[in-house]
Amino acid sequence: MWRVKPLDAILATAEKKSLHRSLGAFQLTMLGIGAVIGTGIFVLTAEAAQKAGPGMMLSFVIAGVVCAIAALCYAEMASMVPVSGSAYTYSYAVMGELVAWMVGWALILEYAVAAGAVSVGWSGYVVGLIEAAFGIDIPAQLTLGPFDGGLINLPAMFVAGLVTWLLVIGTKESATVNAILVAIKVTALALFVVLALPVIRMEQFTPFMPLGFAGVSAAAASIFFAYVGFDAVSTAAEETKNPQRNMPIGLIGSLGICTVFYLLVAAGVIGTVGAQPVMGPGGAHLDPGSRELAAACSAINDGAVVCSKEALAWTLRNIGWPQIGNLLGLAAGLALPSVILMMMFGQTRIFFVMSRDGLLPAAFSKIHPKFKTPHVITIITGIAVALFAAFFPVGQLANISNSGTLFAFAAVSIAVMVLRRTDPSRRRPFKTPLIYLTGTLSTIGCIYLFFSLDEKSKYLFVIWAVIGLLVYFGYSRSRSHVGRGIVDVPELEGDAPPPNVVRPADEH
Repeated sequence: MWRVKPLDAILATAEKKSLHRSLGAFQLTMLGIGAVIGTGIFVLTAEAAQKAGPGMMLSFVIAGVVCAIAALCYAEMASMVPVSGSAYTYSYAVMGELVAWMVGWALILEYAVAAGAVSVGWSGYVVGLIEAAFGIDIPAQLTLGPFDGGLINLPAMFVAGLVTWLLVIGTKESATVNAILVAIKVTALALFVVLALPVIRMEQFTPFMPLGFAGVSAAAASIFFAYVGFDAVSTAAEETKNPQRNMPIGLIGSLGICTVFYLLVAAGVIGTVGAQPVMGPGGAHLDPGSRELAAACSAINDGAVVCSKEALAWTLRNIGWPQIGNLLGLAAGLALPSVILMMMFGQTRIFFVMSRDGLLPAAFSKIHPKFKTPHVITIITGIAVALFAAFFPVGQLANISNSGTLFAFAAVSIAVMVLRRTDPSRRRPFKTPLIYLTGTLSTIGCIYLFFSLDEKSKYLFVIWAVIGLLVYFGYSRSRSHVGRGIVDVPELEGDAPPPNVVRPADEH
């Protein structure tokens, strides 16, 4: 179970059964922005306000810093190992099959559950837009899950199905549509900033941390979800032209652009309509996405941003821009599917690679004869996402997703440091600066955010990990291609060095 798959074998496997390379640096950056800007700022702003109040500004910074240093580790691995699979592939090459399996298993939480969370967020904006623009009252039983006081979230199920169909059609078509949606989304957020910042009142920022630093940490653990899309870019490495150059640009460029937007938009919400938590009887704190908070919100006449399922549109309506608020709701309705698309894209590519390695059934890596996409696993993933979206609240889905993400990020940060020692001669088109400091800080940051999550999410992660171990020892370990000796070895001519390895003479 500690067997590793050599990097040269990983690269050879990718060339033998590969996906079509069609994505450039610009498309990657757009994919990154499409995955990152979305639920966190459009939807989870209300969740963060309930946990931290105005202190969520600090939460965005904490989560952004952890993601930035993790992005540097990711960029080195993605440029050095330009194949699909993200953290799973990197772990397989460095820390062995069992760790790789657990990382891949955790990434299911990151991508599939996250796509469900974004679907729920999309539903909130679209339902709010229809009700505000047309004066229609849509029954909550059909637009909210059972935890939020409804029965089933049908709009969220619908959008998950739509994105699944788009992904089956093909990667390049998905990326082109995504670029258009990203432009709409960025324009909408820029308009929000332009309208909200001039009417900010500084008194809205006090008390800054009504629930103390523990609340800021809890909000940072939730808001971390707002940044995770950047690593989905690395799962597209096998479909990228000149990945050694383009992957670092896509990863770090998209993260930098998104962080600036997040801080400006969060300041606009706090400074205009306020972001103080809604408290229960006796000043008790109420958890976001709980029936207790839903009941407390229903008793508030004027509403509060923490009660809104469409925080940014609600804010604009309350500062005198109702039509612009509706337009922003429309923009979110058009743009949030790009986030769902990127999350599901990442999930299907990780399943594809795990299947290609024999750890999952071979049917999962079947390629559609016409569209050249892994259609079987795309459809299976789409069904799972639709079910998550139908029955669970957005905040709980985001936290569960974060638990898997943080585990995977920590694994990559460790893998980069290990590989610097075990394979120092390998060519690194992008080198993480101060690797041992950066990698250590990234690992510590991920552990800190994991323990800042709510208890339910941590327990669910442990249960999920135990299930993963049972599947590995019951099925995957005996069918692993590496374990059975089925490893692609690159064909070498004469004394040529293995691919991607630098000869001592080449280093000058």
